[in-house]
Amino acid sequence: MTAAATALVLEAPRRLVARSLPLPDIGDDDALLRVEACGLCGTDHEQYSGELHPGYPFVPGHETVGTIVSAGRNAVARWGVEVGQRVAVEVFQSCRSCGHCRAGAYRRCERHGITDMYGFVPLEKAPGLWGGYATFQYLGPDSMILPVPDGLDPVLATLFNPVGAGVRWAVTVPGTSEGDVVAVLGCGVRGLAALVAAKEAGASFVMVTGRGARDAERLATARRFGADLVVDVESADPVAELKQAAGGGADVVVDVTAKAPAAFGQAVALARAGGTVVLAGTRGSDATPGLHPDHIVYKELRIMGALGVDVDAYRAALGLIASGRHPFVDIPRRTVGLDGVAGLLEDMSGSTANVPPMHGVVVP
Repeated sequence: MTAAATALVLEAPRRLVARSLPLPDIGDDDALLRVEACGLCGTDHEQYSGELHPGYPFVPGHETVGTIVSAGRNAVARWGVEVGQRVAVEVFQSCRSCGHCRAGAYRRCERHGITDMYGFVPLEKAPGLWGGYATFQYLGPDSMILPVPDGLDPVLATLFNPVGAGVRWAVTVPGTSEGDVVAVLGCGVRGLAALVAAKEAGASFVMVTGRGARDAERLATARRFGADLVVDVESADPVAELKQAAGGGADVVVDVTAKAPAAFGQAVALARAGGTVVLAGTRGSDATPGLHPDHIVYKELRIMGALGVDVDAYRAALGLIASGRHPFVDIPRRTVGLDGVAGLLEDMSGSTANVPPMHGVVVP
């Protein structure tokens, strides 16, 4: 095996530099992964553009799928995997011993938490290979990894992260059940995943919204994935459209939009009395145009925030992707090598006139 990895280091906003980083020695408790594919999402292009750049160099990439090439005996026993096995890597790490981790809320782990996620760890923290924009990724003792079903293509398997988000945000958090009417605000890959998860949970009607010409293909994809109604909010009122098509408001509204301050107001307006609104996308602003807070009171709505995913949702997602029940393979997708990452992130950030793909993937 080679003695070094090739990795892209984000030294500063819009400055991705290829570096050769030595592979670490692996002890009893850690492992080394050969990266086969790494999915990209909004966090990636926000890191790249500077909106989420932490101020230090690091190797990005937090939706990693790869093959374990070296692992310690304790690590193999802890994770229930073997050398040579294909796995997906959870972005968060867990000490497994603090109160939050024991309660299952490891996103708030006292040792790690949100500041120590894969794809965000400083390059200076040895061995530096903490992200998926590299030929190899280091797996520390507190990693959580999930076996990928046999035969599932690694590029397709990177959907474990967004599909897991759909499962948690659209079903687990709100408690979506048989016969529910669900409105999904946002038609990116996570909106599509929320649609699929809601349908799998037995939702009787699912609406998906988007905005403008850039979302036209995504709304068409949502229709192919079983959406009962798709609405371009730039040209139609989603509340009126849902009422006409479904006979009333939504039992569950899942808002996965990003930087769309008006979406929260739409979510409250779309929800039926006694309904649930899940906010999973971040606004990046304290503006709430169109929000009438009194409606939350009059309707007795349940408003819930959803931060990240969890391993239970990821397991369900991998099984769902592998089942072949939904055409995930046909999602509009762009796959690039390490030399094409910067251009893809420019498109995803909206800095170019190019329409970004629904699913972007790096294959180192």
